[in-house]
Amino acid sequence: MEAAARDLLAWYDRHRRVLPWRAAPGASADPYVVWLSEIMLQQTTVAAVAPRFAAFLDRFPDVATLAEAPWEEVAKAWAGLGYYARARNLHEAAKAVVARGGFPKDEAGLRSLPGVGPYTAAAVAAIAFGRPAVPVDGNVERVMARLHAVRETLPAAKRALAAAARAFGATRAAQARPGDFAQALFDLGATICTPRRPACALCPLTHTCRARAEGLAEALPAKSAKAARPERHGLAFWLEDRTGAVLLRRRAPEGLLGGMLELPGTPWRDEPWPFAEARAHAPAEAGWEEIGRVRHVFTHFALDLAVVAARVEALPSPGVQREAVLEAGLPAVMAKAARLALAHSSGRSRERSTSSGRSRPRSS
Repeated sequence: MEAAARDLLAWYDRHRRVLPWRAAPGASADPYVVWLSEIMLQQTTVAAVAPRFAAFLDRFPDVATLAEAPWEEVAKAWAGLGYYARARNLHEAAKAVVARGGFPKDEAGLRSLPGVGPYTAAAVAAIAFGRPAVPVDGNVERVMARLHAVRETLPAAKRALAAAARAFGATRAAQARPGDFAQALFDLGATICTPRRPACALCPLTHTCRARAEGLAEALPAKSAKAARPERHGLAFWLEDRTGAVLLRRRAPEGLLGGMLELPGTPWRDEPWPFAEARAHAPAEAGWEEIGRVRHVFTHFALDLAVVAARVEALPSPGVQREAVLEAGLPAVMAKAARLALAHSSGRSRERSTSSGRSRPRSS
């Protein structure tokens, strides 16, 4: 594997991706930037993270600024990236880093930070601090499964694939450049050893790859059949007053979407909500009208959310002007509901305008 590690690093030197969080060749990586990017990239694509990363870093340019910021500002900056527990842990970890005077430099110390698991600790240790660690994500698992023709299905194969990655990272070439080696594996999986139609002819490991030799590259890694995703149901209330203010509330800190803004609504459950039952969760007595439904897929379930709307003279508590609702920091599912309500409201306004502008028929 020594020659394969050298080949991989030589390929990386020629073809490395240019990413907003990646240090230039020969430059030292900023631990804050590396850590922030790794947290953002969990369960999220590079394409989705890149523009948001730049905006987040502009608002919170260092760990001290992030630690000192109110949670509401952090939540607003994170809105739309999903998996909101990451943002809560990010904020708490920033406070812990500042309190201890800087980032831990080894995997064990990094794992003591909120929200930092084995993968993130290994990635930050290798990339930011040059420690001999191999972070194992889905890309690395796929490369290892093909390189060694591992036929065992995921997730059962995870232990064997992680062991294979660690053995690859124990080569002299990898140990000499642990950060580059980790990022080379990431880039190989993302651009060459892709889930479908891998570009084996361009791969620096093609002569070492057992799956390529056995004609199995596209079939690996093998995956167990996924269970059907459960369906859950909820109802959201869009309440607007005569000034155009809309009622929002902040969710409890714990649980899914914890600490994020939302439209008031029912809990989410397995059965649909008849409105007669859902009314008990309404923020006010009003002439509620169902205006549509939105669907949002979370990791472990899909949500069918009915949206009802009403106007009142005054909100029960201060609201956000309707023009600013989508900039308030709503999570994706609530942003979908808000767009539906805004479109409905705009359509009603156009109808009223058109109706009032028609000429009345003359009486004979």
